[in-house]
Amino acid sequence: MTMAAQRIVLASRPEGEAELENFRLETFEPPAPGDGEVLIEVSHLSLDPYMRGRMNAVKSYAPYVELDAVMTGQGVGHVVASRAEGFAEGDLVTGMTGWQSHAVLPGAEVRKLDDSLPPSAALGVLGMPGFTGWVGLNTFGRPKPGETLVVAAATGPVGSMVGQLAKRAGLRTVAIAGGAEKCRIAQETFGFDAAIDHRAFDTVKDLRAAIAAAAPDGIDIYVENVGGDVLRAVLPLLNDHARVPVIGTIAWYSGADLSGPDTLPNLWRQVLVKRLSINGLIIFDHWGDYPAFLEEVGPLVASGEIASLEDVAEGLENAPEAFLRMLKGGNMGKQVVKL
Repeated sequence: MTMAAQRIVLASRPEGEAELENFRLETFEPPAPGDGEVLIEVSHLSLDPYMRGRMNAVKSYAPYVELDAVMTGQGVGHVVASRAEGFAEGDLVTGMTGWQSHAVLPGAEVRKLDDSLPPSAALGVLGMPGFTGWVGLNTFGRPKPGETLVVAAATGPVGSMVGQLAKRAGLRTVAIAGGAEKCRIAQETFGFDAAIDHRAFDTVKDLRAAIAAAAPDGIDIYVENVGGDVLRAVLPLLNDHARVPVIGTIAWYSGADLSGPDTLPNLWRQVLVKRLSINGLIIFDHWGDYPAFLEEVGPLVASGEIASLEDVAEGLENAPEAFLRMLKGGNMGKQVVKL
């Protein structure tokens, strides 16, 4: 089978912030699928903050991307050739295709999709980000009616899922987002009770005062997606026995500023005196619960009771630029690339 295909590989490792020069667009001829494999023509690609960590050659919860290897990532597309039982040409599927127009994957690592929903929903609201928000809130947040929840990066696919589910559970929900437009969306689209623009404040103290005004009874659940100054502002406002699911720390992905009240001695003291529950969340550990997530949330998405927002970049060649913009908060909703 001969066809023109494109892929984006890791050309060099970033030093500090990632740059366009760290990526390279290549053409290639995809191989024919072997026994038990399918060849997928990718239509949509997910861009997620965790990918920045995979660009560094450091030991973590998952292997890093080798130099000259395809950037990792989930994609959605149609099967164009199959040698895997249960898959036929034309099936709409999702899997870890990487940043490329065509990918060969084992059938065991591919999932068929319901074509009644937009294909990209499997990358966001009903995919890994939405599922992460559901697990973070329910498993580690342990919400109770009347409590107050604060979530950073609130208009992203994780934060927006957390906020909407918490609101449905009877909590007061406070969004922290970057920019007035994102704050408007947080309230008007995702139903947060209050929204705070973290970019509108010159100091952590001023940001903390704004959060305190929006959460007058303190914070019972803080869903951590950001780290940095937002975490510094939130920490002193946590109530006794507060829960902190730690999903991401994007403010530190390109190098950490470790000064301030979240340094280890100060943080550890607050964990002790406030009896905090802080849990790291790697979604790999929870895939067994994914069917339950789909059963609960899928109908809510289909009916419009759970809203979602996508920022769509056109063309694989524009994936690196969209990725770098996302890392700086330039996206509006789930970042997707349409090939």
